Amino acid sequence: MKILGIAGSPRRGGNTDLLLAEFLRGAASRGAEVKTIVLDQLTIAFCQHCDACLKTGRCKIKDDMQMIYQELEAADGVVLASPIQFASVTGQMKTMMDRCQSLWAKKYVLKIPPLGEGSERKGFFISVGGRRTPSLFEPALAVVKTFFHVLDIKYAGELLFSAVDEKGEIMQHPEALRQAFEAGQKFAAAWQTDS
Repeated sequence: MKILGIAGSPRRGGNTDLLLAEFLRGAASRGAEVKTIVLDQLTIAFCQHCDACLKTGRCKIKDDMQMIYQELEAADGVVLASPIQFASVTGQMKTMMDRCQSLWAKKYVLKIPPLGEGSERKGFFISVGGRRTPSLFEPALAVVKTFFHVLDIKYAGELLFSAVDEKGEIMQHPEALRQAFEAGQKFAAAWQTDS
């Protein structure tokens, strides 16, 4: 199976990067082919709401999103990793999501499977936030679950860690890294169970 990790943090080597790396390492240990896309290293324009995709199912903006569309289609599993910024995912992650309006158009306007035919895709969310409020992750979860729903990706779970803010602070929580590794193993094993 192919598992695509999408890193949404603007900070390299930060907490979500470290957790995503452990998750993918766990998945790879169960035979998964893993790949990471770092959104902050790409050129992705904002959706212009031009509605061209309503007719074609394709975005007319030619930038690094074209590669992301291909990677999403090729993936069996998609793992989004983003810290919480202003109660949701980062701007980098949200911009990528907004540019999937063309996939929304495929599904709801053109009645075409948004990522093409194939096996059931699964999705996972990894996030870290600096505050301790009980509702810290709720807005981000709503956005992520909506994104997965539109792309016909079955939501398979999340790892959420509050009160972690400083760069690399998650390293002081080895249990969190262990959880990420084991979650990756379980995520990859789901395909072995399904087959």
